[in-house]
Amino acid sequence: MTSPQENGQVFIDALRKIAAAHGFLMAPQDEPGYLALVRAAQESVELVDRMKDYIDPRLAPDAEASARVSRTYSLPSPSENPLNAWSNRTYIKAQNTAGSTGLLAGKTVAIKDNTPVAGVPMTVGTKPFYLSKGTSAPIPEIDAPVVYRVLEAGAVITGISTCENYCLSAMSCTSATGPVDNPWLRGHSAGGSSSGSAALIATNVAAKWRKSRGLPVEYLGEGVDFAIGGDQGGSIRVPAAYCGIYGLKPTHGLVPYTGIASLFPMIDHCGPMASSVRDTALFLAVLAGYDGFDPRMTPETPLRTVVPQYHVLLDEQIAARTTAGTWSPTTAARGLRIGILKEAFEIAGLDTEVASVIHRAASRFTTLGAVVAEVSVPLHLTAPHIFTAATRAYMADTLLYRQGSSTASSPPFPFPGSPAPAPDQEWYDNMTVLNPLVVGAILSSEFLRDRSRYPESVRDKAIRHVHELRAAYDKALQDFDVLIMPATPTVAPPHMPMDMDVAGKMPFLLANTLNTMPFNVTGHPGLVIPVGWGQVDGGEKARLPVGMQIVGKRFDEQTIFLAAAAWEVGGLGLDEGWDKREE
Repeated sequence: MTSPQENGQVFIDALRKIAAAHGFLMAPQDEPGYLALVRAAQESVELVDRMKDYIDPRLAPDAEASARVSRTYSLPSPSENPLNAWSNRTYIKAQNTAGSTGLLAGKTVAIKDNTPVAGVPMTVGTKPFYLSKGTSAPIPEIDAPVVYRVLEAGAVITGISTCENYCLSAMSCTSATGPVDNPWLRGHSAGGSSSGSAALIATNVAAKWRKSRGLPVEYLGEGVDFAIGGDQGGSIRVPAAYCGIYGLKPTHGLVPYTGIASLFPMIDHCGPMASSVRDTALFLAVLAGYDGFDPRMTPETPLRTVVPQYHVLLDEQIAARTTAGTWSPTTAARGLRIGILKEAFEIAGLDTEVASVIHRAASRFTTLGAVVAEVSVPLHLTAPHIFTAATRAYMADTLLYRQGSSTASSPPFPFPGSPAPAPDQEWYDNMTVLNPLVVGAILSSEFLRDRSRYPESVRDKAIRHVHELRAAYDKALQDFDVLIMPATPTVAPPHMPMDMDVAGKMPFLLANTLNTMPFNVTGHPGLVIPVGWGQVDGGEKARLPVGMQIVGKRFDEQTIFLAAAAWEVGGLGLDEGWDKREE
């Protein structure tokens, strides 16, 4: 930072360069006045920078004890962590649960490694020395509001789940600690970037599923009941699809993102991952609601005191239909209007078997009494381009230098200690091997942010097209209660070969988000549920789960939960189309 005693001539030369870069020259007689004005601003900034930092007490991890004293953590051993799904292990319970809702009493929860838990390292999936000047991972001093809510609800946080490098991958092979394996088939992707969160839930799901069928149960380490995920392009929903669990990207602004490592505020979402529709609804009731900090929230965001109890509402809806005699395999979906999104079946790389599984799932809705019809939203196929044009120019700045921040007016929560060092050659070499999407984000961001090439009007236009895209889905949702589509083009593929060139790695790491990323910019909620199985490529007999995405109106998660629960009256997705002989 520049000293107030900086040489006057050097300072005025700097101002002249700034003026010239903006296309004007200062008149000599004006320079002293402008110099004084900038000096005054500089003094204000440096005075504030010298002040003791302020952390809002509402984010304090424990009113009675220091988090660094009361919380411990450990690195899991390889034998404890065969899937590499754990980043760190811990055991944290709220010290004072008076007034707790108890919705998660006794349940275990994993927190994604982009979400601050005071006293426990946070790596965002990368090497510690890329985040701070040291060899140890930064240790947050706050609990994110979603962490506080988990503890308030009576849960036990048993660890931090592995995530992808800088959370910028939809596969599970880029973390600095190594790939996260799919619990259903080792060596295959668990999806990203909430890879560890999905794998830890699926660990329990797969063990229970195999045991119920008399199949061998491989030890995959300790799993969890619930996990927090983050989603900027599909990072909750893709892992849910690959791992055969349930993952919800809520409406934008429904769940607070405060303190969580950001990619870009418009697309930042935090949400629940669980092993059933009802558990997903219950976990959302714990996480949702205004927090007083996050500018992503809007007047539509409910206050905590009036957050819908989604699981209770679902129970009531099921009870009412049961009483009426309609909660049955032929009538459970009566009254629901299901739209099959036509363009979602036209994305690049869609496997014919995955498409067939989703069409069969749609047919089940018909059997269940729903009105089912195809609906067209042509702009869906342009959505990935709109996503990129609206977000990419500023993503690198948020990704590397302003983690935890969101806008200039929101409270940023940087890592304690020194600022993150600037990327260097070693950083580039490592990222090119592990996750070239991060390097690509920097290069494309800087290129697109050059106003001589792309003035702000270009991004402004892209934002208008975001609203056009939202309006297109909203129009479709006037005629239908929900839209359904394949969550991913294929089942989970094998991990990316590390010797693959950059041109091959880039699409591999992100091409599975074509049906998920559109709803990050529009803010519509999307739930992924397992609806069947698909053959693994390469002639193997193994099968892996296929996920269906159910998209609803903004702030209407309840209808999504009802549609998902109704679909499962016809049988659970993991029981659908499985031939035991192919195990």
